[in-house]
Amino acid sequence: MRTLERKQDTRRKIQMGGLVKKAGLENESTAVLYGLLLEAAEYLQSEEAESVKSRWRLKGDIGLTMSEGN
Repeated sequence: MRTLERKQDTRRKIQMGGLVKKAGLENESTAVLYGLLLEAAEYLQSEEAESVKSRWRLKGDIGLTMSEGN
């Protein structure tokens, strides 16, 4: 089972890297990306979390749909 878990973990990490690239952030430093993610995590813990998630989900769905043709 450990092998399957490692494969799933590796696949997830590759997917995350792909999202960074799709967002046009592959040339940003690791510190900038990590800071961006930390700030996003703060938003997701705020009172505005549901509205922020809805806005981000819509933007993400649109972006992913548009990039499927590429």
